[in-house]
Amino acid sequence: MAAKSASAKVTPEGQLRALIAKFDARNQQLIRSVRAALRKRLPTVNELAYDYGSSLVISYTPTEHGMEGIVSTAARADGVSLYFNQAKKLPDNKKLLKGKAGQVRFIRVESASQLKHPDVEALIAAAVEHSTAPVATKGKGSLIIRPTAASKRAGRKPAK
Repeated sequence: MAAKSASAKVTPEGQLRALIAKFDARNQQLIRSVRAALRKRLPTVNELAYDYGSSLVISYTPTEHGMEGIVSTAARADGVSLYFNQAKKLPDNKKLLKGKAGQVRFIRVESASQLKHPDVEALIAAAVEHSTAPVATKGKGSLIIRPTAASKRAGRKPAK
């Protein structure tokens, strides 16, 4: 069997698997199941993954810009949260959204089945409706691994 070349290109899926592998087994499973549920719910949008060292953020966006994301997941050692980027515009009669940020609020996710709850589904549907960019009705979104500002700085040459 031939050895793989060290220069073989790592796929975005492979990169994401490596980022998820940094978490404990319970969170790995939760991240994968929440991701699968969101891919099923939002199949035409792109996933933009950002590694912030202590957290992994995946933005689900109709464009290639995280700021235009409909929802995002943030995985940390203490669990996974689902963030809504246009939270102020969303009907949250049940007061599910947490946080005091101006635009962005979140829900703590204990299992992917939570995303199927009618109240959470209504928030996701409203987030799609309030998206700043149109969501395609056909096609399949891509996974894009984005460098964070810290990793960009780390790769820079020092100023002379």
